[in-house]
Amino acid sequence: MDRISGLSDELLLKILLLVPTKRAVSTSILSKRWEYLWMSLPKLNYCHIHGSDPDCERLRRFLDRNLPLHRAPVIESLRLELYNSCFKPENINMWVLTALSHCVRELEILYEYYPPKLVILPSNLFTCKLLVILKLYGEILLDVPRVVSLPSLKTLKLQRMRYFNGETLRRLLSNCPVLEDLEVELRDYHEDDTRGKLTVAVPSLQSLSLCMPYGQDIDGYVIETPNLKYFKLRDHFRNDHYGLIENMPFLIEAYVDVVKLDDIKSLIGSITSVKRLSICSKVMCDEGFVFNQLEHLDVCICAAYFSNQLFWLLKASPNLQGLHLFFIEDDHEPYHPVEDWNQPSTVPECVLSSLQSLNWSFYTGKPQEKDIVVYILEHALHLKTATITTTESDVPKFEMLKELALSARASTTCKLMFE
Repeated sequence: MDRISGLSDELLLKILLLVPTKRAVSTSILSKRWEYLWMSLPKLNYCHIHGSDPDCERLRRFLDRNLPLHRAPVIESLRLELYNSCFKPENINMWVLTALSHCVRELEILYEYYPPKLVILPSNLFTCKLLVILKLYGEILLDVPRVVSLPSLKTLKLQRMRYFNGETLRRLLSNCPVLEDLEVELRDYHEDDTRGKLTVAVPSLQSLSLCMPYGQDIDGYVIETPNLKYFKLRDHFRNDHYGLIENMPFLIEAYVDVVKLDDIKSLIGSITSVKRLSICSKVMCDEGFVFNQLEHLDVCICAAYFSNQLFWLLKASPNLQGLHLFFIEDDHEPYHPVEDWNQPSTVPECVLSSLQSLNWSFYTGKPQEKDIVVYILEHALHLKTATITTTESDVPKFEMLKELALSARASTTCKLMFE
């Protein structure tokens, strides 16, 4: 220990950053040399999830006493994960104010307990010039003041929070000029206050994830993000609503689960530049869209008419290389068997010229499913692998192997695999 204590404060702090904050604090009992060293740590992570009430109370008193005395001129990150009623909104507000006084760069707050008592964050959080990352989760009311300026904020994550009114998020986003990464997950509660229109208009945004569960009740949403590269949309709203999405010419990857959206024309038209697409929809889109750059396609098989949707997508994707058929089990309606389908009169261009891999998850071996696999095997000239994933309860693997292995294959190098 003496040899370690002889190192510089800079090196010792780097060592302490490698262990949890609680462990770093415990080094204060080692010697005078270590007593206050942890108080210069630039990164702090305090977590209380499953501890007892006395443990919670000790942590609350510790933070009240020590956080205002922290010696680091800049707190690079402060993370508070608190799940107990002993942590009061006024405590959290004070700790956030302390972090702001130390020019905090990354702030993450996860706060939940029952019965809920909402935290309203201090208004000067929204004028923090150096804040780069802000992540908020749980019983927090986002009440954005009229004066907002977050010139350095690049990452914003808002999960299962409350919003003061429908304009709250729009006002916040409009004052984040360099925001690149945004994730919004609304609460699955009927009484939530995010009613009206949800607007995301951020020219600088490169990554956007929106999760809107069944329990929400809003009129619709508008998305204007012309420089977006990654897009994730889970739209499970129970009520009729609209989704207006402007073109995203630089989009590379998209994940869209829109089982409740009745009109997906705006959505499809905005994402035609993607290279990777995962889609779950019960609505067939109009002809006319082309995914010229699409290389990898994942299609959810939950819709009863999914085969028609699949072949529309194959026809619209002339350069497709990988195809994955899957089923979303979480928060989803029961799986519908594939309906009878008529073999297309023409073979999609990608099947003949570019398709190299087929992967079917949740395969049950029903005749309609087998017909689709056999059709692709018979026509995919450049197919290298066809991987079928199932369970023993669905269909005996030996029987499935026998049926599909005997089918003709256009590609002499195609390997048929079962998992």
